[in-house]
Amino acid sequence: MRTVDIAELLVEMYGRVPEEIHGAVDGLSADELTARPAPGANSIAWLVWHLTRVQDEHVAELIGVEQLWVEEPWPEQFGLPADPHDTGYGHTTEQVAAVRPDGPDVLVEYYGAVAARTTAWLATLTPDDLDRIVDERWDPPVTLGVRLVSIVDDHIQHAGQAAYVRGLLPPR
Repeated sequence: MRTVDIAELLVEMYGRVPEEIHGAVDGLSADELTARPAPGANSIAWLVWHLTRVQDEHVAELIGVEQLWVEEPWPEQFGLPADPHDTGYGHTTEQVAAVRPDGPDVLVEYYGAVAARTTAWLATLTPDDLDRIVDERWDPPVTLGVRLVSIVDDHIQHAGQAAYVRGLLPPR
């Protein structure tokens, strides 16, 4: 019987997200990406930006490097400041509306850069790594394994929401 390689499993799990992102954004205009199905609702652009920011911020912290959001010119491509603490949590309706990429490519490219870094790191993990405590502010403290599940759970939810919002757009 084959033992599951935890790194292989994590790479597979995270590797499913890009297809969902492409399905939600490919071929859309900037106006379609920023359309909101109702007042106060999130746009496709915000949902994909947010899930990417969460991964960028969390994984950078976990591996001890600077976020790509801060290192590279991503903020200006979204019309946003390079605030490393802004991942979208608690955004007001005005802040959601401020996420304005000029098209789907910037969403896909930013996610791709973050995902490439994440995948390379995930491929190095061992089962023992997953037990490392990464956040003691919670009771019980959060392990690396729990944090990685939390990140991908956030991704799956938000990518699904983006796909749903795309389905609400008027036919072309």
